Amino acid sequence: MPMASPAEHPGYVPIAEVPCVPAQARVFEQGWQSWSPTGTYAGDDTSPRPSSDQVAASCFRVDRPQPESGFQGEGLVVVDPGDGGPVRSWAAPDDGVSDVPSIRVRAHGDRLIVSSLGAVEETQHAAGDLPAALVAWARTVARRRDLAPVGSLGPGWSSWYGYWNKVTEQDIADTLTDVERLALPLEIIQLDDGYQRAIGDWLDIRPGFGSLEGVTKRIADTGRRAGIWLTPFFVAADSLVATEHPDWIVRGTPAMREWDRDIAVLDVTHPAAAEHLADVFRTLTATGFSFFKIDYCYAGAHPGGRHADASGHDAYLAGMRIIRDAVGPDSTILGCGAPLLPSVGYVDAMRVSPDTAVHVEPKSGDISQPSQLGARLAGAAREFLHGRLWVNDPDCLLAAPHVEDRAGWADHVATSGGWRCTSDRLADLDEWGIARTHELLRPSTTPTV
Repeated sequence: MPMASPAEHPGYVPIAEVPCVPAQARVFEQGWQSWSPTGTYAGDDTSPRPSSDQVAASCFRVDRPQPESGFQGEGLVVVDPGDGGPVRSWAAPDDGVSDVPSIRVRAHGDRLIVSSLGAVEETQHAAGDLPAALVAWARTVARRRDLAPVGSLGPGWSSWYGYWNKVTEQDIADTLTDVERLALPLEIIQLDDGYQRAIGDWLDIRPGFGSLEGVTKRIADTGRRAGIWLTPFFVAADSLVATEHPDWIVRGTPAMREWDRDIAVLDVTHPAAAEHLADVFRTLTATGFSFFKIDYCYAGAHPGGRHADASGHDAYLAGMRIIRDAVGPDSTILGCGAPLLPSVGYVDAMRVSPDTAVHVEPKSGDISQPSQLGARLAGAAREFLHGRLWVNDPDCLLAAPHVEDRAGWADHVATSGGWRCTSDRLADLDEWGIARTHELLRPSTTPTV
């Protein structure tokens, strides 16, 4: 007879038991957003937990805290009992359209107990083949969402890791000169953080940067596409948007601090705020940008008081529709720090890991924070999403001499079929870095299975 199990957390309903030796079983846990830890673990293990409230708000599903032990997948968990029995998956029945259920798995005696907060459906798969179960799930989502075939995305360069938030128009000009000198086969040149006066004031340019029109013209003159970074749902508390339009801000969101500033969330359910967001993207498109890296997207789904009676989930979907409609079908949207299932159908590419870094180990010890190790683990675990839901973004290639284990990081990028984007200051590359960058800058693959 099954052992009596301890009571589940309020709201979570037990839905299945998997008889097994938990230490021999394997559990795949899908994290909430790009930066959330994701992977396959022994059934008696516990997946990574946030090290602080700030990390919980920025890398995990803040309104669905994890249990002390075991696992919590957002929209998907898969269990291989490890004893020849079928692999079983539990997932959102409508692929996250109406909501994304939280699904927990915990070891208890001679079994794994599965419970959920929200409706789920179970599917059984061939014994011992957990990777095939993941692919089958991604195929099912793509079919039910009627997604168009995922196309190939040409290689790019991002200003972030080379210039950080001090980038200027002249840096872009110098980079284009280096691209020609090195004969790099780049199709996209993406301007990252640093051009704006404040987070949220995207059309108010930082003094000394130059001009966005100058950037797009320089890039277009070389026959390449211009890309730009912004955080559509993040606004600094001291930005013009926040101070001049306090009624555009979501009330009561978790405390967030980035760039040494307090951060608020744009309320896209407010008609004027929604029009402002659409105008930002329409203006940038008219300026000549056709590649948009939208970052810190998780904030759009944070709980809080909004103009309309809408959940964070529904507000996020509304915001993504605004952005997609504003940039049009010919532009490319790359999501980052974005809830995975709610973004399906709105983004063309998706970051599938935390940020990489010049260092291998996370400085805080928290695997959700920037590091090569964290990016490798989550990126490899989510490779099955590539070419089925979107183009995966494993984060940028870094091949300059100052990068720790640059060969190991380059090898990881090489294992992904996703977007190849370099982010070095190209003038800093040595002979090895130039050769490896040439080798890896290829269009993303298009799996057919």
